[in-house]
Amino acid sequence: MALRPVQVNIKALDHAAVGRFWAEALGWGLSSEGPGVTNVEPGGYVWPDPLAVCIDVVAVPEPKTATKNRVHLDLATTSLAHQAEWVERLRALGATPVDVGQGDVPWVVLADPEGNEFCVLEPREIYRDTGPIAAVLVDCVDPRAMARFWGEATDWTLHELADDFASLRSAKGVGPYLEFLRSSDAKTVPDRVHIDLLPYTGDDKSAEVARLKALGATDLDLGQGDVAWTCLADPEGHEFCVLAPR
Repeated sequence: MALRPVQVNIKALDHAAVGRFWAEALGWGLSSEGPGVTNVEPGGYVWPDPLAVCIDVVAVPEPKTATKNRVHLDLATTSLAHQAEWVERLRALGATPVDVGQGDVPWVVLADPEGNEFCVLEPREIYRDTGPIAAVLVDCVDPRAMARFWGEATDWTLHELADDFASLRSAKGVGPYLEFLRSSDAKTVPDRVHIDLLPYTGDDKSAEVARLKALGATDLDLGQGDVAWTCLADPEGHEFCVLAPR
């Protein structure tokens, strides 16, 4: 048994506007699975496929706080010219520069129209074939422990493991990375951005949830009520959801 990271869930006051921003930013398409949800995925994409981690923007009544998100997207570029052009286009779409204490770095930190931080990276060889999303990056206290939990929770493969940084990627060697970066920032508010996991067809979601809890996940009540998915938190409190198999 194993689970697949299939989408990044972003909470928004205006799900349609934030979804439209990300679709235009990535060159992806828009759809909606129901009221209050905007789905963003590549054109011609057959969900789920590790070739991409899609984006679901979900309406909530609460605005983002000033606290930096502990999960964010890193975008890949092919050259310094591409990076500069992309930053200019993103700002024209409504992105704004953000200072999160990054100092003098080669990547550019921006926020989407509702303040969700993301980075436009300088060209890096490791991300040459990821697609527009290079990585889903998670701030954490212990990257080794996070890589161990998420590596056992999912069927993704460990690529790098150190005290300050760890990364996983689909065993098929396609799509973005899931990365864990050491941070001293403590968790103080619910995550505005989280990862959704999907069981394989024929697997038992309840059994998967039990397995995750045995690995250190805990139940999470966000007021979700009676829904088809299960909300959990990883050992450092990052929220995530296990979707119903499809």
